[in-house]
Amino acid sequence: MFKKILVAEDIDSIGMGLKMLLDTLNIQTVYYAKYCDDAFLKLKKAHLDDDPFDLLITDLSFTGGNRNNILASGEDLIKAIREQNWPLKIIAYSIEERGYKIRYLLDECNINGYVLKSRDSAAQLQKAITEIYKGNNYLSPQLSHLRKPDMLLEMDALDLEIITLLADGLSQNEIVEAFKTERKKAQSISSVEKRIIKMRTSLQARNTTHLISIAKDMGLV
Repeated sequence: MFKKILVAEDIDSIGMGLKMLLDTLNIQTVYYAKYCDDAFLKLKKAHLDDDPFDLLITDLSFTGGNRNNILASGEDLIKAIREQNWPLKIIAYSIEERGYKIRYLLDECNINGYVLKSRDSAAQLQKAITEIYKGNNYLSPQLSHLRKPDMLLEMDALDLEIITLLADGLSQNEIVEAFKTERKKAQSISSVEKRIIKMRTSLQARNTTHLISIAKDMGLV
């Protein structure tokens, strides 16, 4: 079993629950952080001291309090960690249910598990820790619809962002302008149209409205 775990969680009651859970798994060393900046510094120091953490369990939403934080969310923390290429296993433990956000964490940030906070999340988290220690990944059963079917293998994070923006009511022109501002790929109408056509083909959607409907049903947005 994992020997050294860091928990990033700013709600005391949830942190206490996690402590009780980890005690049942006989984890030797558990550290806690209420801010993502503090969590990152703990991970960095442990790496420099050649005594790294084995696993991070982090929420995604954090209140800033009276501090000016560089890493304002669990997603920021995860991305900062992956930029360091530390061999750290990561579980996101959150109420976030938006499919595209969870897919981004799984596919682009390479987290090892996602546990949805719910009535039985303690049991799920325990199973997630056990499965990840064995070398497997874990996704809460409520999110099983997010597992990639074959038809989604060609879709990337930018495709999912386009669907999300379409679902939010943005036109293709507005999406292009947003991508230009953020310096993302697909900065022309033709490139956005090609991606939409590709997604419609993959999901067998009759039109863009049908594409958005299918995406919502699959939990992508």
